[in-house]
Amino acid sequence: MMNRLAAAPALLILLASCSREETTKSSAPPVPPAARAVRSRPIPFHTPEADAILSTLQVFPKDNPWNEDISSRPVAPDSDKIVDAIGRNLRFRWNLDQCFMIVPSDQPRVPVHLDYEGESDPGPYPIPDDALIEGGPLTPGPELEKFQREGNDGDRHLLLVDPAAKKLYELFHVFRKPTGWSAGSAAVFDLTSNKLRPDGWTSGDAAGLPIFPAVVRFDEVERGMVNHAMRFTVRKSRRAYVYPATHYASSHKDPALPRMGERFRLKKDFDISRFPPHVQAILKGLKKYGMIVADNGIEWAISVAPDPRIKGLETLDHKALKGSDFEVIVPTGPDEGPRARK
Repeated sequence: MMNRLAAAPALLILLASCSREETTKSSAPPVPPAARAVRSRPIPFHTPEADAILSTLQVFPKDNPWNEDISSRPVAPDSDKIVDAIGRNLRFRWNLDQCFMIVPSDQPRVPVHLDYEGESDPGPYPIPDDALIEGGPLTPGPELEKFQREGNDGDRHLLLVDPAAKKLYELFHVFRKPTGWSAGSAAVFDLTSNKLRPDGWTSGDAAGLPIFPAVVRFDEVERGMVNHAMRFTVRKSRRAYVYPATHYASSHKDPALPRMGERFRLKKDFDISRFPPHVQAILKGLKKYGMIVADNGIEWAISVAPDPRIKGLETLDHKALKGSDFEVIVPTGPDEGPRARK
């Protein structure tokens, strides 16, 4: 969805300058390069600047569910039934949907009117004037301003990453009205913590999960591996949720339907060699980290950043990958797997 923005050539100079500054302030805690590079202005996701920042940013602790290696987890006893309920013969899909922006810690905070204030984290929020909203133009200008005010009536997520404060801000159904910004809900995540949303709370996603950590990005496919679980949607889910989800969004009680938070894995013997490098990076991640049911929507659809530099997704068409290539795993809980108490 987004046109590529030119890289700012001053990035390397800025990083070098900031590095010299740190050596003269030994009494201050070290500031990661990702944080130093974004001190002055918001940076859109589809730029070399953003790539450099994200390459040094630890998104949640290494033992967080999103970063958990589930390649050796046992297959769930009801895996076949759940895959059948979603659609064994339906093709795997992707949505070029989730854009995001990197913001400095001194980004001015603005109030936001929230429809679901009771299940939202309090503001104000660091929303820049040229905030990119899901489904809209991805370059500043009159078209973006119009979309902020009007646009479509889709999910309209707004994702903001503050690498210095290690905070993630995610808002759902965002508009910029004459009276100011409004949203359906807002969630703030601490990227240094495994803390979940309160039990029963939603987020930008129906499951109460963060979105940004689950999106396929250019910087990671370019490195050859998506090193985290991915989010995906199903048309029908069950009235239940499992760790790390905190919320359900269904009235269906059929035990064959997946719960919010249900985790799937691409089968070990699926041959990825025929796919181009960026797609192989995604498929490797689906074998090692899997994908998690995060919302209701199109079956088997993962979220990919709308970055034109990501190449080869069309090779997944024509049922090259489908539901039968996946299996449901037995998930770990808050004190299991890499989080097990020693």
